[in-house]
Amino acid sequence: MTTCRFCNAPLTTSLVDLGQQPPSNSYLKTADQDEKVYALKAVVCDACHLVQLDTTVDPGEIFHDDYAYFSSFSASWVAHAKTYADKMIAKLGLDKNSKVVEAASNDGYLLQHFVKAGIPVLGVEPSSSVAQAAREKGVETIEAFFNVETAERLKGEGHGADLIAANNVLAHVPDINGFVGGFAALLNDDGMLTVEFPHLLNMLNLVQFDTIYHEHYFYLSLLAVETVFKAHGLRVFDVEEISTHGGSLRVYACKDDCTVFEDGASLAVIRQKESAAGFETGKAYEGFAAKVEGVREGLLAFLKTAKAEGKTVVAYGAAAKGNTLLNFCDVGADEIDFVVDANDWKQGQFMPGSRIPILSPDHIDTAKPDYVLILPWNLRLEIENQMSAIRQWDAKFVVAIPEIEVW
Repeated sequence: MTTCRFCNAPLTTSLVDLGQQPPSNSYLKTADQDEKVYALKAVVCDACHLVQLDTTVDPGEIFHDDYAYFSSFSASWVAHAKTYADKMIAKLGLDKNSKVVEAASNDGYLLQHFVKAGIPVLGVEPSSSVAQAAREKGVETIEAFFNVETAERLKGEGHGADLIAANNVLAHVPDINGFVGGFAALLNDDGMLTVEFPHLLNMLNLVQFDTIYHEHYFYLSLLAVETVFKAHGLRVFDVEEISTHGGSLRVYACKDDCTVFEDGASLAVIRQKESAAGFETGKAYEGFAAKVEGVREGLLAFLKTAKAEGKTVVAYGAAAKGNTLLNFCDVGADEIDFVVDANDWKQGQFMPGSRIPILSPDHIDTAKPDYVLILPWNLRLEIENQMSAIRQWDAKFVVAIPEIEVW
């Protein structure tokens, strides 16, 4: 029996078991390379309502020097980051005397917008590959895991933050207490913290189980985040629903004793949504595993029919979520000829588990497949626009989540 990473209560309620899988961003250099696999099972803490994995893969094995996820390859994500930066600059009156810190700053996709506005920034990023890309954008970046120790050191070096941003990283850190404690240690007394994360409510309602992978130790609700933040002296004062990653929350927080920020009306709205869904009673989690099995059956039926008809299928986007989907469904190169991705760090490698080759997008024009399966479904419109040329030979797009859709 495992215990909750936040409150240490026993974890006895299973959400879904996705079997044995390799880490989703551990791409293979060769098709026959050895790889490690780990149990991929999400469970629910009945005490604090924090949904989490019951297996911990060492973060150093995931966020290594060759970490291949570069945020800037998604134009829509960079645009989202610029909108956020403009909003925060106006909201907080940030200027050359301010300091903005981002935890898990990746390749500078967000902080570059503050730099261009003349606002001092600091990125904290453990992976040297993306940290170097950030520096090339003029974003000062240190290579470290963000935690209390790192935060206290930075505060002592004069990096106290007026704004801390942590986009899609709260779920990525197994020591959630050390991570959130770092926010409290680094934040200035009147500073503001924002975190963005895919909303658990959408994951459950839209069967977005492919967002479950070893890099994501947690699957977050407002209910659980408020509980964790409160334990570390932080007050959630507002929340908004945003469209990224299939439906996310942006949570705003400050220190407990900060009087600058008043509670927003949206807090009560989201709390009520989660309560009505049954987050506190456990009702929300019932039947999810059966819905996940339905997605697998739908994808396998589509691929079986395509093969029987002599149709070719390729995939777009060597995304982590795609690896979870393919490996849970036991899909490999026999069913999908290749995957294309615009990230040249991934090209020439192979998908973990499925061992499907990863090529550049122009290979679709050459191969002229009958179907293009979009794995990062959250970017389907962006990808459909980029790959509109497939209509010239009457090819069709496909997504598998929340159910098979062909168009």
